[in-house]
Amino acid sequence: MRSWLFFCIALSIGAIVFALALLLRSDYLFFAGYVVLQFVVLATAWNILGGYCGYVNFGSAAFFAIGVYTSVALSKLGANPARYLPEFLAGGLKPLLPLPIPALQLAAGIIAGIIGLGMGYLTLRLRGVFFAIATLAMAVVLQTLIINWDFVGGSRGAYIVRPANVALGPLAIGYIEYLFLIMLLLAVIALTIARLIERSRLGYGFASIRDDELAAEACGVPTLRLKLIATTISGGLMGMAGAPFPFYIGYVEPAATFGLPYAVNSIAMPMIGGTTSWPGPLLGAILLGSLQQIATVTISSAVNLLIVGVLLVGFVVIAPKGILGLIEDWRHARAKP
Repeated sequence: MRSWLFFCIALSIGAIVFALALLLRSDYLFFAGYVVLQFVVLATAWNILGGYCGYVNFGSAAFFAIGVYTSVALSKLGANPARYLPEFLAGGLKPLLPLPIPALQLAAGIIAGIIGLGMGYLTLRLRGVFFAIATLAMAVVLQTLIINWDFVGGSRGAYIVRPANVALGPLAIGYIEYLFLIMLLLAVIALTIARLIERSRLGYGFASIRDDELAAEACGVPTLRLKLIATTISGGLMGMAGAPFPFYIGYVEPAATFGLPYAVNSIAMPMIGGTTSWPGPLLGAILLGSLQQIATVTISSAVNLLIVGVLLVGFVVIAPKGILGLIEDWRHARAKP
């Protein structure tokens, strides 16, 4: 199936999901669905580097936070440009401000992608556990910078005031429905990019790095260039996933934004679903994300990481290739005479 046809089919499925959610008229469905879709994007983005290339990234929360604080900074700038910009520049930008969320996502994706490129250039000469530790250190450094940046609230955090409704042409919908729609579109784009990479020469290059990087280098594969591409795409998508978050939650602060749930879920979801193909992160994110939302309502959000930990340990021991690996093994077993 061609990538454009896959995108159209995924977009059609997304439109059906959005229409059904509107018919059900449940705000909780949109709030919970937004979180699940957010994790679909994060898991897919992590898998581009961690699954396709085999480089485990513990800095997912940092790239997500870059998107969050890009939105906070640009929203604050857009609310009062004359206070922070020269008069001639503020006057020229006034018709464009405040920026809509899709524009904030684009800006966040560019900034996070550039930081991902820089991180890759500095750390991708490391391998294995040393690379993983370096990404964790990068997250700590970025969190320290945000804590000490008063413009975005520093350690106090920042509030974002959102309107009650938004107009999409003749249709007026609630803001949470608007955020759900934006994240649904981003999830479709992320899955399309992952599938396109998987079935392209770029994806084959990533697979050669994952299987045996030294052998790939010996065969002339430009491994460093490919890894830099992977870190840029992965970081950019994670930043785009974080950009709408301040408008979803209303208040952001560094301890929560750089929190363990984003880093752990971004790794666990692809590993549970399967890391070598694009449906794996989708399956893992839907499964884990839905379980966590149900647990939040029925028990407590405090058990979310416990659920992730138990499932992750179980799959690592019983099915290290994830759900897709189990399906593939079952198919091979049935094919044997």
